[in-house]
Amino acid sequence: MGCILLDIDGVLHVSGEPIPGAVDAVSRLRRQGHALRFVTNNSTRPRQTLAEELRGLGFELEDDELQTTPRAAARELAGKRVFALVMSAIVPDLEGIELVGESADAVLLGGCDETSEPNQVFSWMNLGRAFGELQMGADLYCLHKNKWWQTSRGPLLDAGAFVAGLEYSTGVDAIVLGKPSASYFAAALDALGAEPELTWMVTDDLEADVRGAQAFGMRTALVRTGKFRPETLEGSGVVPEIVLSSVAQLPDWLEGAP
Repeated sequence: MGCILLDIDGVLHVSGEPIPGAVDAVSRLRRQGHALRFVTNNSTRPRQTLAEELRGLGFELEDDELQTTPRAAARELAGKRVFALVMSAIVPDLEGIELVGESADAVLLGGCDETSEPNQVFSWMNLGRAFGELQMGADLYCLHKNKWWQTSRGPLLDAGAFVAGLEYSTGVDAIVLGKPSASYFAAALDALGAEPELTWMVTDDLEADVRGAQAFGMRTALVRTGKFRPETLEGSGVVPEIVLSSVAQLPDWLEGAP
């Protein structure tokens, strides 16, 4: 049996509404003996809350099977002084980081959620303060660099735009802590004791997740849900091993795969 990394938003659910057949698919993958790890760039809620929400939708998982970017930031930035532009809900997952308003060692940007909070977090004043800290020598980190994500209301702008703006204005390249960084994928494989060539990444994101997973040596399955767009697949040089209508098809496909 193989190891499978499952993206969450757009693969298992969209705005809290499960993808049809996704709950059963996760159960079937477990019964088939596959080792699962849930890997997400969601940086708006703490891991425990995300896990509880998934269980509330019917998915079977333990908290420690869910890998999140705030936990990755806590490991990477432990003991540092950090000016953080993040949703307030994830602050408990940044334990070990000293959050400061000035004289920072690093600037950290998280992602946006569907509330009005990003209006305050990514205000002109806060982005200007981040710019100043970077000008004084702070390093730039981001939980992810996603351009947008799919919601029940349609595509919404994500914080990658603010990361790119700070990179452009300061000449400082951001260190990405979530997907598609090699360190994030490595942590997931280490948790499963898995080899890249025997591991599948299942995602709706061709350019970030599929490209990043393939660069790390993993096999990839792209699903036609969430942020999937046919024109992106047709116009991209990135070619996943398999394209499925949804994650609901994955158990049957894996049973018949060579």
